[in-house]
Amino acid sequence: MAPPSYSDLGKQARDIFSKGYNFGLWKLDLKTKTPSGIEFNTAGHSNQESGKVFGSLETKYKVKDYGLTLTEKWNTDNTLFTEVAVQDQLLEGLKLSLEGNFAPQSGNKNGKFKVGFGHEYVKADSDVNIDLKGPLINASAVLGYNGWLAGYQAAFDTQQTKLTTNNFALGYTTKDFVLHTSVNDGQEFSGSIFQRTSDKLDVGVQLSWASGNSNTKFAIGAKYQLGDDASVRAKVNNASQVGLGYQQKLRDGITLTLSTLVDGKNFNDGGHKIGVGLELEA
Repeated sequence: MAPPSYSDLGKQARDIFSKGYNFGLWKLDLKTKTPSGIEFNTAGHSNQESGKVFGSLETKYKVKDYGLTLTEKWNTDNTLFTEVAVQDQLLEGLKLSLEGNFAPQSGNKNGKFKVGFGHEYVKADSDVNIDLKGPLINASAVLGYNGWLAGYQAAFDTQQTKLTTNNFALGYTTKDFVLHTSVNDGQEFSGSIFQRTSDKLDVGVQLSWASGNSNTKFAIGAKYQLGDDASVRAKVNNASQVGLGYQQKLRDGITLTLSTLVDGKNFNDGGHKIGVGLELEA
């Protein structure tokens, strides 16, 4: 099995702090699949403060015999997205994709060509945006051996002929433990720890700071599985923000998520947030 992509390094810990929380939103997700294999993913949310409603529709069709995947997306900002991807055809582990975005109202459009390759010890990804003035080239690679992971990510602006991103990452992973550290542009430092302490309890820790700034960000979170159909989540950071979440599977294909964010420093002043999410799958 290939190592994860650079963007997926430390994902287990990040999921502890992001999944299961919908602060300030009323959210609805609907996933369906037709007999012919076309997948539909409809999502929408309403912001409780602004009242703004956002929705999106995604369709995905896979032709397994040719390793072909066609994805189309539309959202209420009237942005269209299309991606055509081919997996494991020219070479096992190689994925080629072409994607494009188009906003009819403004006329803005852009495209990107992406290449990804995964092997037992390496995962490499690269993309180039389609710009005749000079493309932006993004590239990353992750090497893995005996649980150790080392990654590098860079971006090169051909218009300005300079390196705009220069990131390093190092980590160690086992079945129940993941350690991740990274340095972004030599200025931002971060680390995370994920541990599955038991079959029911997952714990995550995040730490970050920047050079020239004495402010350090720290957070700890946990997910506890109450049973096959219910789980609770909690997280707290050094800004005294406390997040709580409860997720309940009401029946097959229907999951309800309730969450709240409490500002511990200004508890009596209000401003706390709640979130409600409903996931439907058929």
